[in-house]
Amino acid sequence: MPLSVACLVLGARRLPRSAALAKDGRGERIDVAGMALFAGVLTAFMLFLMDPEPGRWYLPVLTAVLGAAFVARELRARTPFLDLRVLGGNAPLLATYARQLLAFVTSYAFMYGFTQWLEEGRSLSPSAAGFVLLPMSGAAIAVTAVTGRRPEVRGKLVTGGLVQILGCAALLLIDSASPIWLLAVLGAVVGIPQGLNGLANQNALYAQSDPARMGSSAGLLRTFMYLGALAASAANAAFYRDGATTGGLHDLARLLLAVAVLFLAVTVADRSLRRVGRS
Repeated sequence: MPLSVACLVLGARRLPRSAALAKDGRGERIDVAGMALFAGVLTAFMLFLMDPEPGRWYLPVLTAVLGAAFVARELRARTPFLDLRVLGGNAPLLATYARQLLAFVTSYAFMYGFTQWLEEGRSLSPSAAGFVLLPMSGAAIAVTAVTGRRPEVRGKLVTGGLVQILGCAALLLIDSASPIWLLAVLGAVVGIPQGLNGLANQNALYAQSDPARMGSSAGLLRTFMYLGALAASAANAAFYRDGATTGGLHDLARLLLAVAVLFLAVTVADRSLRRVGRS
């Protein structure tokens, strides 16, 4: 909240006024209606995912209605909040967005759910749980540094998908008696696909997007990443209703294993990735 307040204050003081932009021919109307509809879609959908009871049937219906209104609004708006027109007829780009969503469902669900289990299920202190997660960040940084300059993406995504499956399956084998070193190794394994998938999807997007809509395409990639984070939060809420127990972690791992398998399937099926990064 302090950061948000600081953004508002600095934006009011430093950003150009709309009148000044209009004089330069750069003025654009903010799509407030699109923002409101998008927020409504996410809120209704998240409320249902966090507590999917039959008595809350109206929430997915409301999500669908608001979603249809949002799509209709964005396709008509001159300066839409999310330029959905970048999706039209571009199957490789749609596959990249799907991979981004699936990759970050797994990534964020592990980061949120595993951390919470370390404190409640494994009875570690917050500082000890953070220490156990350090190898995950270290592995992600190292893998990005080693592979980031290579333009080809298909090998990175296939490798990331396979290691992601391995990490999710390994979650099924741990319990409250698992040694600390094993938990740290598991974190390092999960860090490998984090370092591979995000950057590879980003490089794929640069090759697949319409150059005239590169900004909108990149923004949507970030949007799908955050949608993955929201889905991960909802999954944690659903499986940890009674606290971050080992049983809840294993149920979460089964879902993430299915998501990781789907990520690999989408990657293997996307033949356009063979051409990305090759002259």
